[in-house]
Amino acid sequence: MKSAGEDAPELGAAELAQLIDHTLLRPEAGEADIRRLCAEARACGFHSVCVNPVHAGLAVRELSGTTISVCAVVGFPFGATPSAIKAAEAEAALAEGARELDMVIDLGALKDGRFARVSADIAFVRRVARGALLKVILETGLLTDEEKSIACELAIGAGADFVKTSTGFIAGGATVADVRLLRRVVGPDFGVKASGGIRSRADALALIAAGANRLGTSSSLAILGVRS
Repeated sequence: MKSAGEDAPELGAAELAQLIDHTLLRPEAGEADIRRLCAEARACGFHSVCVNPVHAGLAVRELSGTTISVCAVVGFPFGATPSAIKAAEAEAALAEGARELDMVIDLGALKDGRFARVSADIAFVRRVARGALLKVILETGLLTDEEKSIACELAIGAGADFVKTSTGFIAGGATVADVRLLRRVVGPDFGVKASGGIRSRADALALIAAGANRLGTSSSLAILGVRS
């Protein structure tokens, strides 16, 4: 991943760790894997762990007594789930103690130009999320630049806190160009999470320089130079 000319920020390991959502979303992940993820998060001081909703309660228990958040995905990975089901999924994760939600937008509606549907879908989850941090996954690899911009505006209008580039499960992950575009559209105070294909410290720093203030990655240890 090239930085496209940005100067990479000077960040120590602890500062960089605080920008990372340490992620494990593989469908075959079991309880031992989640416990290991949480142990790594405690050892490294990551901002959060990001897991599938079925693992939210276990992650919360494993991280009890720390300031590390648990983030659960919603409508993952395709976003092709009725809003009521997304809301129920979000409510279940929050009831288990999750404090952040990463939801996938209705991509088909966005591609169709049914923008009111996209906005309503986000707002539905926002209503049940209450004080939880809500990040909206755009899947930028499937969108035109115009669609990315529209999706950002819809996310802001529906009350989200972040836009996020990608699920990491579909072709095309985070790019410097996309992060720069999202940051330009949402302005300086809204969250931008880069996710998908972030495997090295150089990748991470380039995306932060482009405007990301959160990173989602399963390569967190490699990024920090920690041997697994």
